[in-house]
Amino acid sequence: MINDNLKIPQHIGFIVDGNGRWATRQGLSRSMGHKAGCDNIEKISLYAFGKGVKYISYYVFSTENFKRSKEEVDFLMNLFSTSFKKYAKKLHKNNIKIIFSGRKEPLPQKVIDASLEITEMTKNNTGGIVNFCLNYGGQAEIIDATKKIAQDVKDGKINIEDITISNYKSYLYQDLPELDFLVRTSGEHRISNFMLWQLSYAEFYFPEVCFPDFDENEFDKALLVYNKRDRRFGGINYENKNN
Repeated sequence: MINDNLKIPQHIGFIVDGNGRWATRQGLSRSMGHKAGCDNIEKISLYAFGKGVKYISYYVFSTENFKRSKEEVDFLMNLFSTSFKKYAKKLHKNNIKIIFSGRKEPLPQKVIDASLEITEMTKNNTGGIVNFCLNYGGQAEIIDATKKIAQDVKDGKINIEDITISNYKSYLYQDLPELDFLVRTSGEHRISNFMLWQLSYAEFYFPEVCFPDFDENEFDKALLVYNKRDRRFGGINYENKNN
């Protein structure tokens, strides 16, 4: 039983990693690992929101993942277009809003249609936000935001001097609070181009467990790790000067 007095991160990011390795270790196809990982998203989301988390961003498919085999990419696209709608109904019943971050091209139209349908269905929900980073790259997001700003300057909507950290954020794919806590499963110690702008002061955690096995108990372990961190945001904790 986890302590109810723990600090709860407002915004958690998950780099959903290890699905394929999880499947291989069990003699299954990589596709079945992706299916198991997708199934786990619904469970972890509801548990995290129940703990007091307000925003969850899942890195489910990067811009670079299109380099994988056609068979694997096709399976993932089919999975996204069907499973997302299935899980969205459950999350919708729990008052969870679902949004998407990333570029539409070259996603199949069925995936784009599913994301639009889900976004519309859940747009008025207030119990928490799930942000699926799909065909997403942190560098691409910064480039796309910069292009929008350049166009607004060109059109006379803003002046160059008006560009600040605060209003730059509004040009990103989604105007969400910065990440407090990043969890990358499977033990890999990389951020792999995930939410580069939003990670500026996030705490990182790299558990060895693969994402399909990242259950409620693993989530509680992650919260305990987060609570041991001294978040100073560039300042000094004068109660613990030696850190």
